[in-house]
Amino acid sequence: MDKRIFLAVAAVLALGAAQAQNAEEAMNKAGCMACHAKEKKVIGPSFKEIAAKYKGQDATAKLMEKVRKGGSGVYGPIPMAPNPPDKINDADLKAAVELILKTS
Repeated sequence: MDKRIFLAVAAVLALGAAQAQNAEEAMNKAGCMACHAKEKKVIGPSFKEIAAKYKGQDATAKLMEKVRKGGSGVYGPIPMAPNPPDKINDADLKAAVELILKTS
């Protein structure tokens, strides 16, 4: 493999890892992890369950709106409180939703 291609691929992978880490930090700071986990249902659904439900769909905007407005009934009767921009900004929310949708 050409060294330049290898370095470009390595840079893209490093950027992706950094973005994932930033998204996880934002979710921790916003309190998302108090109710959600990657692999198992806590109070709310697991990220794996959310990713499976929306697999193959372009659901980022839809899920960002759900997080902003809150709601209940999709995964059971326990409501999710609204999460305004002062709790998690739009860029971090988008990164978090994209990370969740990539969970397998």
